[in-house]
Amino acid sequence: MRLTIQRWFFLTLMIGALAFSGCTASDSASSNSSQSETATSSPSAVALGQTNTADFNLPSLEGEATVELIVNGSSVIIQVDGDNAPITAGNFVDLVQRDIYNGLVFHRVVREPQPFVVQAGDPQGRDPNFPSERLGTGGFIDPDTGEQRYIPLEIKPEGADAPLYSQTFEMARLAGPPLLNHARGAVAMARSQFPDSASSQFYITLADLPFLDGNYAVFGYVKEGMDVVDQIQQGDVITLATVVDGLDNLKLVGSAGAEDNAE
Repeated sequence: MRLTIQRWFFLTLMIGALAFSGCTASDSASSNSSQSETATSSPSAVALGQTNTADFNLPSLEGEATVELIVNGSSVIIQVDGDNAPITAGNFVDLVQRDIYNGLVFHRVVREPQPFVVQAGDPQGRDPNFPSERLGTGGFIDPDTGEQRYIPLEIKPEGADAPLYSQTFEMARLAGPPLLNHARGAVAMARSQFPDSASSQFYITLADLPFLDGNYAVFGYVKEGMDVVDQIQQGDVITLATVVDGLDNLKLVGSAGAEDNAE
């Protein structure tokens, strides 16, 4: 019984910590309230995935891509799945291509009392004078708008034709598993308590974490270099992030609304 209570406490603590590490509540509340209302007002069109990804006016990935992270002089290869998480995958590949992750630190590493995640992607971490205790509150500022880019929560149920948007499985009352689950080596987006508040922060799971399924958007998996991930310490730096394959699958939405391929 005691072990069961301890495990329950750990899971609750970890979910809560992940939920608040993507961005601050005040930032996401002001920027996402109108977006969330729009996304959930027509569940048949948006929440159930029956929409064109271009409607979100965000980068999307049509197919797969391969991203390499260099950490501590070693390579981590991530297979990014745009077939099943096109917006989430497109956002990540776009940010890699923009060099957003170069020089950023892993600001959060949790291995005790049991392996959990390593997390990076806060642009504020590039500043060595930025207080380390405040890392985990920032996101990507789009230079075209001067505002932080947020992406909708995007999780594809197993057997579905399209992802569920802007809702956790619990909110949508779905009992089935997601197609992309939190197996060891999963790469997913961190967010605040608001579903549509992910921006640039991502995490890599250090163990199978099924209790996160249906709550956070997995968009790929580490294919090579989990031994490197296992050695990451808080403060370690992503020296370089590169799209090594599949960049042609990235679709960018221009200011006029027309989609363009990434160059």
